[in-house]
Amino acid sequence: MLASYAARYRANLEESVIPFWLKHSLDREYGGQFTCLDRDGSIYDTKKYMWLQGRAVWMFSRLYNEFDRRPEFLDAATLICQFMRRYGRDPQGRVYFSLTREGEPYFYQRKPYAAVFYMLGLLEYARATGDQGCFDEAVEVFWKIDRWIRNPVLLDRPTLVGNPPVSNLANVMVLASMAIELARVSDDPRYVQVIRDAMDGVAHHYDPERRILVEHVALDGRDLRAWPEGRLFSPGHAIEVAWFLLHMLEFVPSEEHRRLAFDALEGSLEYGWDHEYGGLYYFMDIEGKPTLQLESTMKLWWPHTEAIYALTLAYTLTGEERWLRWLERVDDYAFRTFVDPVYGEWFGYCDRRGEPALSSKGGNYKGFFHVPRALLFSVQRIEGASFAQHRP
Repeated sequence: MLASYAARYRANLEESVIPFWLKHSLDREYGGQFTCLDRDGSIYDTKKYMWLQGRAVWMFSRLYNEFDRRPEFLDAATLICQFMRRYGRDPQGRVYFSLTREGEPYFYQRKPYAAVFYMLGLLEYARATGDQGCFDEAVEVFWKIDRWIRNPVLLDRPTLVGNPPVSNLANVMVLASMAIELARVSDDPRYVQVIRDAMDGVAHHYDPERRILVEHVALDGRDLRAWPEGRLFSPGHAIEVAWFLLHMLEFVPSEEHRRLAFDALEGSLEYGWDHEYGGLYYFMDIEGKPTLQLESTMKLWWPHTEAIYALTLAYTLTGEERWLRWLERVDDYAFRTFVDPVYGEWFGYCDRRGEPALSSKGGNYKGFFHVPRALLFSVQRIEGASFAQHRP
């Protein structure tokens, strides 16, 4: 059964997703990558968004390192990485959110996420090339991000009296994602400690009543549910963190956290699934109140890619049929709704009923990352898995 999924994902990756980005996104004149691509690959915004540049460097490098050592993968990674390193950081070492096509600073966002993917891109590119300078810069940026998350004032985000200290699930996730990659190539014990702290951080976000991971929790234990952010649930984020947690267990085994990962995965799918029209909601209020996010009921590409890989991972780890049943449901919905058989790649933004709300294949948030990562990881899990131990 899983072999058919591997064939499907490999074909979509090799014949649709990768060719779309190789053909349309690379800026051979100024360097870097265009991400604002319409359905047919035409460019509708020439700005370069730094977190998507970093994601593309990571993705092309990972494909080169672990999928197929095709020179065009490394060439694409090099083109984007050189642009990113030349123009991406300000004099304080922070990473811009966006640049003009030529590399001039355009916008600075007081969040760490552009730097996260800048760092991950450098690290994977260093694996591909042996470039020690990229590796050293990746490590430097990692520890800067760690400090920025602990002290947002360093990103020009002042601490305000009325805003209590809060743990943001996205921050827990990105620290874990970077530490996992570093721990795979370095024996520095500090990275495993970051992973251990992230595992406890995930548990802090767990809502046992609903079996989900909420987005924001107060570090001092106070109840935030009087505010919309204290009631916010993002099914895609929770599912992504669940599979990250399963990856973290490779470094810090814990049966308690293993149970939590599977409970949060199943609970988030059950709670976040639209039983009328299908698909995962983007955002939800856990008390059924209005969300501040107007796009909450939309169906976006990335929660479904996260679910595909999370379910593939869960099934290959356990052999439990519940994960295969969910994979059948999510896979069917995703390939019916998002995959474009005409021009390739996936649509990113659909309405609640599953009709494309935008014709774009990329933008300032969607790039060459979630779709190919999920397809690659799923193929790797399926083709590398053995199920004999799970069969009666």
